[in-house]
Amino acid sequence: MEKGPTTMSMSVRAEMEKLSVEQLKAVKEQTDLEVNLLNDSLNNIRSATTRLELASSALHNLSLRPSGKKMLVPLTASLYVPGTLQDPDQVLVDVGTGYFIEKNMPQAKDYCDRKINLLKQIAEPGTGNTVIIVKGSFIRTVS
Repeated sequence: MEKGPTTMSMSVRAEMEKLSVEQLKAVKEQTDLEVNLLNDSLNNIRSATTRLELASSALHNLSLRPSGKKMLVPLTASLYVPGTLQDPDQVLVDVGTGYFIEKNMPQAKDYCDRKINLLKQIAEPGTGNTVIIVKGSFIRTVS
């Protein structure tokens, strides 16, 4: 028989009542660390989603430019060099850890859209956020 949320919280509460003050402090500190780590991870996912949305927008803008167009090419976040657009339909996609794959524009947009959708699924309520909420309520119980 599976335990429901109220049965589970009652058993957790009963176990916590058996702990000493020092043990409760240690549990609270550990849970605080876990919640902070989960919040950091969630923020990183949201940040990656925003970067991918910006990349998708940049792909759209790039597809509207004609061949031979002079432009500034970003090498890093703050370093740009002059360049000329040879083929607006062929782009290099950064797939992580220093690897790039040449794709045509529809494939690159599809790649960004799939990654954005995946990250949004991970960050939506009912997935990773539930763990943060449960741990947060656990901290309030211990405090």
